[in-house]
Amino acid sequence: MILAGDIGGTKTVLAILEKDASGKLISLKEQVFSSQQFLAFNDVLDVFLPKVCQIKSVCFGVAGPVVNQRCQVTNLPWLLDEDDLKVRFQGAQVKLLNDLEAMALGMLHLSEDQLVELNPNAENQTGNIAVIAPGTGLGEALLIWNGQKFQSIATEGGHTDFAPVNHRQDLLLAYLRRLFPDHVSYERILSGIGFSYLYDFICANKIAEPSNLVPQVSDAIDRNAIISQLGLEGIDKACVETLMLFVEIFGAETGNLTLKSLATGGVFIGGGICPNIVAALQNGVFIEAFKAKGRFNALLDKVSIKLSLNPRTPLIGAIKYFS
Repeated sequence: MILAGDIGGTKTVLAILEKDASGKLISLKEQVFSSQQFLAFNDVLDVFLPKVCQIKSVCFGVAGPVVNQRCQVTNLPWLLDEDDLKVRFQGAQVKLLNDLEAMALGMLHLSEDQLVELNPNAENQTGNIAVIAPGTGLGEALLIWNGQKFQSIATEGGHTDFAPVNHRQDLLLAYLRRLFPDHVSYERILSGIGFSYLYDFICANKIAEPSNLVPQVSDAIDRNAIISQLGLEGIDKACVETLMLFVEIFGAETGNLTLKSLATGGVFIGGGICPNIVAALQNGVFIEAFKAKGRFNALLDKVSIKLSLNPRTPLIGAIKYFS
């Protein structure tokens, strides 16, 4: 049997699968857990696993940096260790992947109907692939092409310095520096909470008036989702400006990652935010910011940018790792 998982600060998804006589993977059990309800990852395994099962391979995509096959999960008190897992699953192959590393591998197994092309000038090319995923945070990973296959590489690129590209973004950086004097990263903007920071900036700089439809910050209400939805529907000017600023900065950072990895093979976009704002990503602002790299505009003009609509992509990557 194969045990695979997508482990995050909010939810954990676990799956058990086995291969039939033809080698096809058959799902035996899949379950979603609220991560915050468990003190340790082993407690989740105790609930999920059958009392009798022979696990041959174990692979988990984990939201956190994996160093020497150990990972302290971001936003959770869970520590995952390859050696501990090998003791529990004696004889099994074990691998811990960063969640974006797992997502990158999963992208390679998606069908075309699960992907949306965002670049109308895209051409199929061979080469490295960049993966970027705004969600609770901003994840970035690479798929390096060695001439025969792809090797997934985890990064913490979402925490790199935010670099403004125009006057409005200059003002935004000054605004965010007052909130985060030590470091302003792309993740502060290109994540769920980023919508609130951008909206408050738009209102504070009187680019648009505050909306009575947008609540104050509250644990009980997803303010960020309300802002993005009002922006998508064009109902409120401040929310529209917020969404367009998000899309513009996201396009620029996606272009940055593409150049840094020379991702001529394309870009995959994952995460929980982008499938909900597809129309905003297709109105021209994103692709214009993506390509605005001076002399490299022509190179980026042909790069494929595919948005994943499948939320199970990291789990798929973990399932497929040993195969």
